[in-house]
Amino acid sequence: MRVTIAGAVVALTAAAVVTTALNTAWAHGPTRRKVQQQVEINAAPAKVWAVIGNFQDMSWLGPVEKTEGDKGNEIGATRRLTLKGGATVDEELYKYDAEKMSYSYRITAVDVKVLPVTNYSSTITVSPSADGKGSLVEWAGAFYRGFPNNDPPPELNDEAAINAVTGLYHDGLDGLKKKVESGS
Repeated sequence: MRVTIAGAVVALTAAAVVTTALNTAWAHGPTRRKVQQQVEINAAPAKVWAVIGNFQDMSWLGPVEKTEGDKGNEIGATRRLTLKGGATVDEELYKYDAEKMSYSYRITAVDVKVLPVTNYSSTITVSPSADGKGSLVEWAGAFYRGFPNNDPPPELNDEAAINAVTGLYHDGLDGLKKKVESGS
C-alpha cells in the first residue's frame, strides 16, 4: 500500500475536522450569566451606605434572619447568612472601598436548592442619583446556573438562576429603599 503525502494530508485534515466538531459539540456547557438591578432612594448616599456598607450586617435583606462573620470589612472577611427557614449562605469579601461606597463578594457555599447558582460573585455600589438629591444603589452579579453540566433540570437551568437572582436583587433593593426612606 502506497500513501502519498497529499493523501496523508487530506486524511489528517479530515480527522482533525471531525475531532474538532465532536469536541466542540461535547464541550459546550453553561454560559456565565449576569444580572444587574438598581433603585433610586430618596436619601443621601452616606445614609444609604450606613445601612449597607458593613459587610457583617445584611439585616436589610428580607430573607436574612441573622448574619455572623469575622474580619469586619477587611478583604478576606467572611459572613454566614442564616435565612428564614434555616438555610445558610457563606460569603467572602474580595473588594471593599468605603470612599467609593462599594464592595464585592462571592458565595463560597450555598445549597443550589436555596439559590440555584454556582460560581457567584456580586458588587453593591451606592452613588449620588442623577439629580443629586438622592442615591442610586446598584447590585450586579455574575454566576453560572446551579447545574454545571448539559441538560439541567428545570429548577437548576439558566432561566431558574437568572429569575432567582433577579428576584433577590429586586426584592432586596425594594426592601432597602423602604427601610432607608422610612428611617427604620
